[in-house]
Amino acid sequence: MFATIDQYLPLKRLAHWTATTPDAIYLSQPTASGECRDFTWAEVSDTAHRMAAHLHAQGWPAGSRIAILSKNSAWWYMADFAIWLAGHVSVPIYPSLTGESVRYVLEHAEAKAVFVGQLDSSDRAAMLTGIPATLDVIRLPTAGAPLPNDRAADEWQALVARHAPLPNPPDRGAEELATIIYTSGTTGLPKGVMHHFRALAVSGYALKLAYNATPDDRVLSYLPLAHVADRVASEMHSLTAGMRVWFSLGLETFTADLQRARPTFFLSVPRLWTKFRQAINAKIPQPQLAAMLADPEKGPLVRKQILSQLGLDAVRVPTFGAAPMPPDLQQWYLDLGLDMLEVYGMTENMAVSHRTSAGAGRIGYVGQPSFEVEARLDPANSELLVKSPGQMIGYYKDEAKTAEAMTDDGYFRTGDVGEIDADGYFRITGRAKEAFKTAKGKYVAPSQIENKLGAHGYIEACCVAGNGFPQPFAMLMLSPAAAAKCAEEGGRDAVGSVLAALREQVNATLDPHERLDRLIVVPDAWTVDNGMVTPTFKVKRAALEARYGAAFEAWAARREVVVWA
Repeated sequence: MFATIDQYLPLKRLAHWTATTPDAIYLSQPTASGECRDFTWAEVSDTAHRMAAHLHAQGWPAGSRIAILSKNSAWWYMADFAIWLAGHVSVPIYPSLTGESVRYVLEHAEAKAVFVGQLDSSDRAAMLTGIPATLDVIRLPTAGAPLPNDRAADEWQALVARHAPLPNPPDRGAEELATIIYTSGTTGLPKGVMHHFRALAVSGYALKLAYNATPDDRVLSYLPLAHVADRVASEMHSLTAGMRVWFSLGLETFTADLQRARPTFFLSVPRLWTKFRQAINAKIPQPQLAAMLADPEKGPLVRKQILSQLGLDAVRVPTFGAAPMPPDLQQWYLDLGLDMLEVYGMTENMAVSHRTSAGAGRIGYVGQPSFEVEARLDPANSELLVKSPGQMIGYYKDEAKTAEAMTDDGYFRTGDVGEIDADGYFRITGRAKEAFKTAKGKYVAPSQIENKLGAHGYIEACCVAGNGFPQPFAMLMLSPAAAAKCAEEGGRDAVGSVLAALREQVNATLDPHERLDRLIVVPDAWTVDNGMVTPTFKVKRAALEARYGAAFEAWAARREVVVWA
C-alpha cells in the first residue's frame, strides 16, 4: 500500500501535473474587480519554486515552521508548496482568530516567518497585533492596503520577481513532518497536530478512490484551509486528481463565486446546506415547491433551474461533514437530485476515517471506514476507536496528550460515542466527554438533543446545558427567518409558540431525564469572531456556558417554557 501512496506525495503530484499538463489551468482566483485570474500548473510550480528560493536563502534550519495566516486563495496554495520545497513545515492559522490566539500559535510553533493575506476578522488590526515583532512577514497579494499599525513586510510579488526558481529543492520523504495543524478546539488551547507527507498523500488518494475524481472535475475552496476539511477536499484532492480549484473572496461574493465555479465536487457543512434551502423556500414556499417537483412535466425543469441558481447544477459528488444533517434536509436535496454523502474524520487522522459511497448512504450514519481504516468501539463506553493510514505523528510538544489520545495498540480515541452496524456503518450518539449530570444524578448527552432542535428552520444554532439542574435546557440562536418574523407585529409571540411546540415534539422522543425544561432565546449572534463557535460552526460549549452561566438560575426561576433572554 505504501509504495502506491508514495506516488501521491504532494510535491511529487505537483511535479507530475507540471510535467504532463503544464498549460492546464489549476487555480482560478477571483479578484476585487470581479475578474478571475487563472494559474496553470506550470505557473504555480514556477512561482512556488521562486518563493522557495527566498525562504531557502534565509538560512533557517531544515524543518523550520512557517505560518500561513490568510483566507483561502491561489497564493495560499503556492505559499504552502514553497514552504515544503524549501525544506520547511507549514503551519496554517485560521484567519478569524483573536490576536492573542494568533500569538499563541506562532510562539508555540516557534515560527520563523508568516505569510499574511486576506483576513476574516472584523478587527484586522487587533488580529495583527498577535504577530511577534521578531517574525519575518510576507504579504500575499490578497493582504489589501496596509493599516497604520501593519508591520513592515516583504511583498509576495517583489520576492517572486527577485528570485530565480530554486534549482534543487530537497527530496521530502514520506515520513518527514509536513505540517502542524492547530485544532480550532471547542474547549481549551488548540493542540498542534503533526502530520507527515504520507498522511497528506493518503487523504487525497482516499477521496479520489472513493469518488473517482479526474482532471475534468472542479472544486470550490472556501472552507478555511487552516481546517483539515478543505485542506483535504480541495488542496490534497486536487493534487491527487489534477482537478481545477476555484476560490471565493468571501460571503459577499460567495453566490457569484459558486455559480462561476460550478463545482462537480462540493463539500459543505449542514449549516450552509440549510441556508441554501432557506434561500429557495423564501422565494418558493415548501408546499408549492413540493407540488412543482412532483409534476412529471415541470419537475425536471424546476430542479435544473434551482440547482443552476445555487451554482450546484454540475455537482456530481455533494458531500457534508462536521455535523449531522437532519433527515428531512437530506430528503429535500434528494428530491432536487442531489444524493447527499456524509464524510467523517478528524484533524488527528487527516480526515481519513469514514465516508459514504454514492447510492449507499444511510441516514443517521456517517458512513463506512475509508481507505485502509480499521474501526472498533471501546467496550467500556462505546467510543469510536480508529486506526488510519492518515494517523497523526502526535501533538506538537505534548507527549502526554498524545499518549492520552491513543490506545496501547495504536487506535485514536475519537471522542465520539456510537454504534457500528453489521456492514460497518457508524452512527454517532454523543460525545464521550460532553455528557453532564443533572441534579437527579442522571447523565445527559447533549449532541443528539441539539441535532433534533437544530433541524428546525427557526434555529441557527443551539447548545444544551444543565449540569447540576433538575432538567436540561437549551440556549438558542434564532435563524434569520425567525429573527425577521420576530420583527413583525405579534411575530415574537408567534415564534415563541412554534418553539414551545418544538420543545414538546423533541421531548416526546427523549427519556424523562433528558427532557428539556425550557428553551432560552439569546439576543446575540454566536460567531467565530466572538469565540462562540469554531470556524466550522461547532458551538463552543464551554465558552457559551461561561458567557451565560450567571443567568442560568434567573432563567430557571422564571418558569417559562420559552425564555427571551
